[in-house]
Amino acid sequence: MTVEQIKESIVGNWVSIASELRPSISKNADGRMKPFYLTRAFTYSAGDKFELDVINSADPYGKVPLVKIVIKGHIAWLGEHPIAAGAQKVDFIADEGYEVTPLHQGFADAMNQVASQGFNKWEVNSLQSVMGKAFAPFGLVEGQTYAEYDLIYVLNGMLFWGAKHVDGRGFDKLENRPDNLQIPLIRRP
Repeated sequence: MTVEQIKESIVGNWVSIASELRPSISKNADGRMKPFYLTRAFTYSAGDKFELDVINSADPYGKVPLVKIVIKGHIAWLGEHPIAAGAQKVDFIADEGYEVTPLHQGFADAMNQVASQGFNKWEVNSLQSVMGKAFAPFGLVEGQTYAEYDLIYVLNGMLFWGAKHVDGRGFDKLENRPDNLQIPLIRRP
């Protein structure tokens, strides 16, 4: 597919098939990386606009949600990615919104310990914008617009992005653009 055909094919709403597993940069006492679990809901619309809702959970079945993250912005299409024929390098640029809502008291308590400066008290079900602010838990820097250097690939009606690196590195640097495919999103039923 051409880039224009890919864009047309992904307009609409997409969701995780099931709870997804990611490696984190945090480690257990024995040195193994801690896993974290999430579900995604993604919307793509005209003008290369996107909204991504992520719910991180403490368990693999998503029964203990910790936090909801909503990122809104634009996608920059940058050409072919070598992972598969038709894959495209993209940058997800959070230039319209980046919001965090604690869903569990333990998460709110942790944020009040490590991310209180410049924020209201973190409370369950109380949304706060972290856009353009220093927010150490997510590696956000004051005054910068967050971007992820990723990829998009469409196959058999499924939407793939890049898989997180096994060492937990994010896609927040150009040299960290993924080189593997992640579990796909499907059209919202």
